[in-house]
Amino acid sequence: MSTPSTVDRAFRTALYDTTDAALDTAASLLAADPAADAEVARRGEEFLAAAWRRHWQPADVVRVVRRELDDVHVRLAAELIRAQAAHDRPRGPRWTAQVDALPAPGPAARPDRFAHATAVLELYRLLLRLPDLEPLDAPGGPRSRPEAGPGAGAESRSLARIRALLAKAEATGYPEEAEALSAKAQELMARYSVDEALLAARAPAPDAPGACRIGVEPPYEQAKAVLLDAVADANHCRAVWNEPFGFSTVVGFEGDLQAVELLYTSLLVQAETAMTRAEAAQRAGGRKRTKSFRQAFLAAYAHRVGTRLRAAAEAPVSDDLLPVLASREVAVADRLERMFPATTTTRLRGTADAAGWTEGSRAADRAQVTPRRPLP
Repeated sequence: MSTPSTVDRAFRTALYDTTDAALDTAASLLAADPAADAEVARRGEEFLAAAWRRHWQPADVVRVVRRELDDVHVRLAAELIRAQAAHDRPRGPRWTAQVDALPAPGPAARPDRFAHATAVLELYRLLLRLPDLEPLDAPGGPRSRPEAGPGAGAESRSLARIRALLAKAEATGYPEEAEALSAKAQELMARYSVDEALLAARAPAPDAPGACRIGVEPPYEQAKAVLLDAVADANHCRAVWNEPFGFSTVVGFEGDLQAVELLYTSLLVQAETAMTRAEAAQRAGGRKRTKSFRQAFLAAYAHRVGTRLRAAAEAPVSDDLLPVLASREVAVADRLERMFPATTTTRLRGTADAAGWTEGSRAADRAQVTPRRPLP
């Protein structure tokens, strides 16, 4: 029996049939034919390429595999993505960063061929049923950024300073210091956003808003999605949550998208740290804290931070900047409407624990971002 025939038989048996018996039969066929391994891997790369055509990205695939399967499947997916990337076209810095961030390779030895074949088939079943997602590239394809001479270096320095400030805010054990560092980071984000807007306005070919997906991981995804929405709104972006696949799509201009990713990630770290401390204090007082406490804590944190970020976003700007910022806001809203012509709202759940809500609000106050200074 030829290798392609073995693979075809196995795939026909297992990939379009969800029963365990079909999976076992197909895995047995592959396990008995070591010569089929290369063809199985090649077919896997084809399945990935099809997922990319349906607008999935490496981080999206890893996220859904982690949610629906096991660690062994995550490692297999990462190996497959790395192998496929070697033959793929260039897809930009965000895509490259996702490939670089893939989980480390698993053990080289695979003594149990049947177990390995079973895991591969389970992964391929998942890849085949991935639906179409909204394309992230702007219509007409991604646009190149205008050359800005010294400005390009200034952009890198600004983002590096923002990252450094947020890293310090996450690491400090003093709430007041974390507040000051976060406030300074948001101030730099505001300045960076305006600089980007002015640079784009002067360019011969004006920039267009883009989009990225940011993971909203369990547990307490709803509160985290609310927090991400607040961060996006404060930084001239818009976010739409996809609950089944565990991410929000954020629409905005590239500099603002980077700011949203940085601030959201940092606030999550700060919230987790504050929640751990609050739980320890509750336990020291003899009161047990449960899932309801943590859920209410994060819900209150998201609500309170959102309130303060919205207040910060109301800082006045000079008259000459208003048309530039207004046109960018219209462009973002238009892109969002074209990507998501129909959206729904959802009510925030899990806020019944009064102690959790109180502690979450206090933590948000300590992580607050002070109002932006008036922009020239």
